[in-house]
Amino acid sequence: MGRLGIRLALAAALVIAAGHAFAQTMTLRVGLADDPDVLDPTLSRSYTTRIVFASLCDKLFDIDEKLNLVPQLALGYETSADGKALTIKLRPGVKFHDGEAFDAAAAKYSIDRHLKMKASYRRAEIGAIQSVDAFDPLTIRINLTAPFSPLPAQFADRAGMMVSPKAAEATGDKFGLKPVCAGPYKFVERVQQDRIVVERFADYWNKDNVFIDRIVYTPIVDATVRLANLRAGGLDLIERVLATDIKAVRADPKVKLSTAVTLGFTSLIVNMDNGPKANNPLGRDPRVRQALALSFDRDAINQVVFNGEFIPGNQWVNPIHPYYQQAFPIPKRDIAKAKALLKEAGVTGRLPIEFMVVNTPETRSVAEVLQAMAAEAGFDLKIKIVEGATALKEGEDGNFQLYMNWWSGRSDPDGNSVIHQLCGAPNNLGHYCDKQLDAWHADARAVSDPAARKAIYEKITAKFLTEGSMIYLYHSQMLIAHTAKLEGFRPMPDGMIRVVGLKLNK
Repeated sequence: MGRLGIRLALAAALVIAAGHAFAQTMTLRVGLADDPDVLDPTLSRSYTTRIVFASLCDKLFDIDEKLNLVPQLALGYETSADGKALTIKLRPGVKFHDGEAFDAAAAKYSIDRHLKMKASYRRAEIGAIQSVDAFDPLTIRINLTAPFSPLPAQFADRAGMMVSPKAAEATGDKFGLKPVCAGPYKFVERVQQDRIVVERFADYWNKDNVFIDRIVYTPIVDATVRLANLRAGGLDLIERVLATDIKAVRADPKVKLSTAVTLGFTSLIVNMDNGPKANNPLGRDPRVRQALALSFDRDAINQVVFNGEFIPGNQWVNPIHPYYQQAFPIPKRDIAKAKALLKEAGVTGRLPIEFMVVNTPETRSVAEVLQAMAAEAGFDLKIKIVEGATALKEGEDGNFQLYMNWWSGRSDPDGNSVIHQLCGAPNNLGHYCDKQLDAWHADARAVSDPAARKAIYEKITAKFLTEGSMIYLYHSQMLIAHTAKLEGFRPMPDGMIRVVGLKLNK
């Protein structure tokens, strides 16, 4: 960064510090990579919003560093012998931020809201639920249309977040303007594109392990400016540090770096049947998609753009995940085979493809590397840079041919596959559809034995990697940097910032 950039970054730090002069001594200032979307667990889509929810909205379950489910608002669960019912015991003595009691009726209300509310993004995650019964004041019974083994893991994310029925009924679809949940912090204010402020909830069920009075989340899109603010003392913690900044962070004694391999992936989505822009050889012919995939050197992308810190990949789970399919290793780059496949598909000359990319320094760099690699096989990737929210809208509308997209990931492989692969699934932006694949996913959901599920996923992997609408590239490291004065931070594979247990020494 030049002198002007440094001055601007330091000035931003001073603005943040001045803008939040109201903060108490124990205020944690968090720099986010983008502005969260709606603060409603039922309607939210963005990864960054999940970070804020980690302080506002407790879930039925959480995960630990090894992806094991651990109790949060629920104490445990039992599955019926036929796999079509889940009985969940709830934690006693829990209150929502408005003072209302959390009980079985409230849990039923929240789950029903996720299922039935218009425009819900949780419906696809828990759609196997037929009904919810409040069995007694602290027990719910979830009745399923068919066995659904990923359900407990879904309840460790937004589908498991509980909202106050009283507040939700009063505000309807405006609930996200002032969310009322049962987390360690309650909502104070939001200034769009500037800050989200939460403060410690005095009646939190685990209040003895909450040590920070207030948290201020500030969106700063430029990663370099985020880091400059942290190093200058204007922020206490930042997410999504650039891999190219790792060396500088590690060399600074005032800050610490935490890393964890993400549960998610970065992929290329091919438009196969989502409007007129699917009408091209890439969308129509799996051989062309295979040729494009073979033109990429995933390890080189990792070394060039990410200093070797990320994990190359070719599936929806990373190579160290227990559900990774070893029978389908990361393919080596093969330009000769790529050219042969294009010739076999009848492609002559250079094939132009519009390539939509979200506007961040790293994604732009990846796009340029992919562009250069693909050119050697006969592709002409025409990079189109757009903002994140625009990319989501363009993707839904089918206004793309090829789209580089990041998925933050879920602990169960179902959460990384079904939402992108099933016919009509919310994130199936390329509109790939195969009824056989859908049936195999249903089979995988119906069994709980890991070996049996993995065998079914092997069939899914073979089919989708050959003809599907996604080309998987790599798995990020969750790079979070924080002041050395912060104690108790634990890096987690989902990238969420757990605030319970954090202490800030001034």
